[in-house]
Amino acid sequence: MKKLFIIKCLLLTAIFCRAQRGDPALTELWSPVPAVVAPGYTSLDAPSDAIILFNGKDASQWQTKDDKPHSWKVADNMLTIPSLGGDIKTKQSFGDCQLHIEWRTPAVVSGEGQGRGNSGIFLMGRYELQVLDSYNNSTYSNGQAGSIYKQHIPMVNASRAPGQWQVYDIIFTAPQFFESGALKSPARMTALHNGVLILNNVTLWGATQFIGVPKYEKHALKEPLLLQDHRNPVSFRNIWIREL
Repeated sequence: MKKLFIIKCLLLTAIFCRAQRGDPALTELWSPVPAVVAPGYTSLDAPSDAIILFNGKDASQWQTKDDKPHSWKVADNMLTIPSLGGDIKTKQSFGDCQLHIEWRTPAVVSGEGQGRGNSGIFLMGRYELQVLDSYNNSTYSNGQAGSIYKQHIPMVNASRAPGQWQVYDIIFTAPQFFESGALKSPARMTALHNGVLILNNVTLWGATQFIGVPKYEKHALKEPLLLQDHRNPVSFRNIWIREL
């Protein structure tokens, strides 16, 4: 045992001496080797390992909240909320993810505040990133486009004019729970709106609430993504997601 201890000391001394001489190999890591992922041709194209949720033609990845076929309209390479179409969710469930989604509010402005181009993107069906026409449209700050609804105000308003396509790029870390149901670690989100950072790794306070205080309730490690029907004909396109 004493001999083994001496050998370890000698090895550590040798490594220390190499470090003191400035050996760069001591700080080189060769494993693990990152997997190869081909990026999209442009910044808006899906990378090779992405799951395509809507490609402009096929909306079969989506269904109603009660697992039935949806009635959202697919035309002109976009998915549009019809009158009384109801919320839709993905058939597949997700946890930690990178989400890319493009959306457009009507070019003809109707209504004001929360009644103008309103929809929402609910990560895990619970945590809402607000979709709203926030171009020269006054409303409460934690309810405008780019807000985590009724929680976090976006750092800036990067909204384009009505009728123009907008882009969200979202990094979402799902919450974790103990077996008892107690919160182990909260959800976190980073978001870019039209290429502008609006949320920087913010901590979510809980599931989105229209009335009352957000709170966490234990749920599965993965849950469907949900798009909200808020009675406005908002359109979506180029939706893809990467599981992290």
